[in-house]
Amino acid sequence: MRKKSLSEQQCPIARTLDHVGEWWSLLIIRDAMHGLSRFDEFQKSLGISPNILTRRLTTLVEGGLMEKQLYSERPPRYQYVLTPRGQELSPVLIALLSWGNNHLAPEGASIQLMDAQTGELVEPLLIDGRTGQKISPSRHVLVPGPTASDGMKQRLRHANGAMSGDNPSKQESES
Repeated sequence: MRKKSLSEQQCPIARTLDHVGEWWSLLIIRDAMHGLSRFDEFQKSLGISPNILTRRLTTLVEGGLMEKQLYSERPPRYQYVLTPRGQELSPVLIALLSWGNNHLAPEGASIQLMDAQTGELVEPLLIDGRTGQKISPSRHVLVPGPTASDGMKQRLRHANGAMSGDNPSKQESES
């Protein structure tokens, strides 16, 4: 059974999940960021069946996140390397690592992020590049972009009203 494609959705989160929403995809990208590139390396690291790995790698290549490169002609052997597009998923994986350590590791962190120059442990944080302020649901909201459809605008209006305690459907019925 083929999954429903989210590539036509306006939501960038949905579009992203269309490329990396299957857990094997992010684990392959994680391993590629740690230097793995060959089919057998991914298979050994992940304990994934060859047919699933083949499908995931094909999807990642077709999505422009990885590139298939010939490294041996006889027999033909390929390696899979991250494209710049795939490398830009690094902050996403770091955010998942941090969230997992905070919420799913009652025994404590098994992996931490360290500054390679200072040797100090790092606490990942999403910040506004303009102000340096921490991004937080209490301070920031999603708003429609220039290409947002009417449906997207309505959904964001509704979501922002719900977050602020307003009830847009109640206000509309009172109008």
